[in-house]
Amino acid sequence: MARRHDAIELRAPAKINLSFEISGRRADGFHEIETLMTPISLFDQLSITRREGPAEIEFVCGDPTLPCGDDNLVVRAATLFVRNAKVATNLRIELAKKIPHGAGLGGGSSDAATTLLGLNDLFEAGLEPEELAGLAAQLGSDVPFFIYRSAAICRGRGELVAPVVLPEKLSLLLMKPAFGVPTPWAYSRWKNSEQLRGIRYARQEFSNTHFVNDLERPVFEKHIFLAQMKTWLLSQAEVGAAMLSGSGSTVFAALREGADSEGLARRAKADLDPELWTCACETL
Repeated sequence: MARRHDAIELRAPAKINLSFEISGRRADGFHEIETLMTPISLFDQLSITRREGPAEIEFVCGDPTLPCGDDNLVVRAATLFVRNAKVATNLRIELAKKIPHGAGLGGGSSDAATTLLGLNDLFEAGLEPEELAGLAAQLGSDVPFFIYRSAAICRGRGELVAPVVLPEKLSLLLMKPAFGVPTPWAYSRWKNSEQLRGIRYARQEFSNTHFVNDLERPVFEKHIFLAQMKTWLLSQAEVGAAMLSGSGSTVFAALREGADSEGLARRAKADLDPELWTCACETL
């Protein structure tokens, strides 16, 4: 987080789910979950500037597929902060997207949380992480996680965050096809979905971490290619574990020590899909 006078530059990290378990549907329509999430070294870039002039929030993003109006999560986060902190100001917020959306990597949630953190610093509002997490929970289930900038076990609908330290840092390869998976759709199909034959859904153990994802069942049932991606990764010598992140459509591999991630990415594109988006990164 870099600050200069009335402007601040921030990095908003992506996340992966190392485990994701659902225990049932709640009375409020959400699902009761327990998930171990960790931020990773893939970032969006945010720039927030305080300006002279009447109170307004100008939001600019170079990604034409994202809405830039009042329904954008960054704008909603800024509006919520300004209202709760009781400040009136003219803001310009610029977002440079690196995290693909519809990917199960939490890009939008991270951008919203990072906006709250940045405004708290810029205005020297002094809100504690728990207070910011309370605001974040009004924006989305994953948003509070990103307030803490740490791996965490998240429960409830995801808003109950308990930071933890991972046993070991993990080297990762992320792979995503051109399509995304809407999270509400994946949840809605969870209860009545079935496993595909020949696909490994069981818990995996690697690097003192266990990997399991209950959303693989509904997502793989519709998007068989994602199941094929996971199966292919598990057959590669460099890979210690492989799994869908959240609702996808990103499938990630946790790599063994000394693995050539670039070589693995090239083979994946050759064997699976030349248009795959890939990213070598690590847990933070």
